[in-house]
Amino acid sequence: MGKIERKYLAHYIDASFGGTTEYVRLGSDLEEYNEELNPDVEVKKNILGEQTVNHNGYEVQSDVDPYYAEEGDDLFEALAAIANERKTGDDCKTTKVDVLMQADGTVVWAYREDVKVIPNSLGGDTSGVQIPFTVYNAGNRTAGTWNNSTKTFTPSNP
Repeated sequence: MGKIERKYLAHYIDASFGGTTEYVRLGSDLEEYNEELNPDVEVKKNILGEQTVNHNGYEVQSDVDPYYAEEGDDLFEALAAIANERKTGDDCKTTKVDVLMQADGTVVWAYREDVKVIPNSLGGDTSGVQIPFTVYNAGNRTAGTWNNSTKTFTPSNP
């Protein structure tokens, strides 16, 4: 068994932000993309030298930087609207699907989760207009199946 190539772990953002679902894959400009799990862990040691570890969950977030504007890119248009209109709260809510595939396109696993997408800046350098953003996972993580040709997610237990 060899290493799984990074290109087989895909991340899709629903660019409709509540409209007709339209998943866009992240990655064409990214050299790196990680979901920072940020585990909520509390370690305590008592006077007897005994240690307890409480794990209370995760506060998952991901940075997408750079993210370049491309003509006709629905995700860029949605991000620009959030930034330009200073939208907050549920106006920034959508879903993200994480998919691990095999080289032949077979899906190993797929998970959908509610997220808030918050642009961090709008501008960039001479390489092009950029709108880097942070994805904050907001719960309702659901396992399911992913159809790569139609870019649709079907929950395992609807």
